[in-house]
Amino acid sequence: MNPQKNSRVPVALTIAGSDSGGGAGIQADLRTFAFHCVHGTSAITCVTAQNTLGVNRVDAMPSEAVVAQIQAVVEDIGVQAAKTGMLLNQEIIFAVAQQVETLQIQNLVVDPVMVSRTGAQLIDDDAVKTLCNTLIPKAAIITPNRYEAQILSGLEIYSIEDMQAAAEMIHKNLGTKAVLVKGGGMQGNLRGVDIWFDGEKLEVLTAKQVETTNTHGTGCTLSAAIAANLAKGKNLWTAVQQAKEYVTTALTYALDIGEGQGPVGHFFPLLETGN
Repeated sequence: MNPQKNSRVPVALTIAGSDSGGGAGIQADLRTFAFHCVHGTSAITCVTAQNTLGVNRVDAMPSEAVVAQIQAVVEDIGVQAAKTGMLLNQEIIFAVAQQVETLQIQNLVVDPVMVSRTGAQLIDDDAVKTLCNTLIPKAAIITPNRYEAQILSGLEIYSIEDMQAAAEMIHKNLGTKAVLVKGGGMQGNLRGVDIWFDGEKLEVLTAKQVETTNTHGTGCTLSAAIAANLAKGKNLWTAVQQAKEYVTTALTYALDIGEGQGPVGHFFPLLETGN
């Protein structure tokens, strides 16, 4: 291989928090990018002290530091796609939205991290409003879980019809090109069923249910895989379908590490071939 060609690989940017346990956030995103043969770059929004049992501490980065990271990457290397994860507070959200517009970052995937899969709100109401008003309208797609979709749509979600109605409401009210309402927090047969809506096509995406408790970082991984596929030039619908397939397989090879909830197996081909 001509080493001169190495710089031609697609580049994706993750703007998210650091997970010291390695299961979610920046760490999960970069592993997902690498799996897809996409060069991963990052802008860290916060540093967490966490493991498989939970989060012990969160320290926010100054918004100026987040901006500097984004500018350093985009102005020199350039990016073909970007994703956001935990943005933590109103100042960081607003700063990221400004940079997306100023630097004309395309193929933006917004994982609107505001409520955990168990229903605990992670950012305050002002930050939620700023996310809705400044960043989400710039997104090619947003990927809310059940509880985030409830906040964004104002609807209660208990059924697949509720998920569909929420996807349509979010698309109508917030201006994003497409919405993927994730069913990971749903119960029974709806667990893992996702709803896609892009203003025209309302689709139900299903996958085999994987029986594992080691699901940490699933949402981060899905949005990162979508961004990686977009960076490679795939259309949005294909990017989502292939990302869902990747996450399902990674769940099959989830890592049973620590005393709590382990992460998905981002590098499952290596797990298949040797120890």
